[in-house]
Amino acid sequence: MDLGSTDGASESPSAAAKKHSKKPKYSKFTQQELPACKPILTHGWVITAFVSVGVIFIPIGLASLFASERVVEIVDRYDKDCVPSTYGNDTLAYIQSTQTNKTCIRSLTVPKQMKSPIYIYYQLDNFYQNHRRYVNSRSDEQLRSKAYEFDTDDCDPESNTDKGPIVPCGLIAWSLFNDTYGFSLQNKVLQVSKKGIAWKSDQKHKFGSDVYPKNFQSSGLIGGAKLNKSIPLSNQVDLIVWMRTAALPTFRKLYGKIEVDLEANQKITVVIQNNYNTYSFGGKKKLVLSTTSWFGGKNDFLGIAYLTVGGLSLFMAISFILLYVVKPRPLGDPSLLWNINPVGHSN
Repeated sequence: MDLGSTDGASESPSAAAKKHSKKPKYSKFTQQELPACKPILTHGWVITAFVSVGVIFIPIGLASLFASERVVEIVDRYDKDCVPSTYGNDTLAYIQSTQTNKTCIRSLTVPKQMKSPIYIYYQLDNFYQNHRRYVNSRSDEQLRSKAYEFDTDDCDPESNTDKGPIVPCGLIAWSLFNDTYGFSLQNKVLQVSKKGIAWKSDQKHKFGSDVYPKNFQSSGLIGGAKLNKSIPLSNQVDLIVWMRTAALPTFRKLYGKIEVDLEANQKITVVIQNNYNTYSFGGKKKLVLSTTSWFGGKNDFLGIAYLTVGGLSLFMAISFILLYVVKPRPLGDPSLLWNINPVGHSN
């Protein structure tokens, strides 16, 4: 008699199935039963968390609002008032004509003392610099190095002329803002400084010192400002500021700085050259003079947001405290929340 065959025949079906099973061997790692922190959100923890958020956020919100309130800002919309009454019904004809006088004189009153530096911005409304075709219409390689002067594939329709490639090419550069502002106080000219209005990193790494304007704004349709051909792009700070496109249709860009203090109730005379065409797309132009604080420019939104979140957190904390006092609820046994020792497995 073959004893081996007898033992094989006597092997139970369950033992054979277990032998060929693909079920992994039990371990606390594979079953995710390793020791871990399992916080229980008791009423005490929840109330403490809400109170902590309120205590932290409310002072930050108050500090932000106080800093924003200390910023003195003058905003003057001039696009409508700078159009002569004879062109009131045809603003497009006024701005496109080379014969009309674009000089406009405005008077601004300083509401509070403004300590230097006073930042000058131009604000455009309803101008979509974030449009996909507009954003892509540029050549970063051409801006960085003279070796890529002919790299204008992405710049259509402002890529080339009969005389050669346009430098800088693309719609962004072509639409460069070209209104100008001159300031005077009591018949004394206030100098506008352009120093430091562009990012140093942009000047050093994104705009080459060996790249000079070429064939720029030389075609029939002029989009905006012209550039000095003898100045490299790395020093064309107005262009560098403009080329950093805005994400929203209403934006401000830095024009310059006034580095003298202005006292309350002083009147500033502003001579504006109203050249930039926002009338064809219903845009608005505003001149902004602003001081800054440790928090930056005037911005009430962030302070209000912090106060709102902090106030809601304190409200929730008080609500939970009252609910716990009025209708207390005993905490259940935490050991029943998890199956510590699964059936069939021992420690």
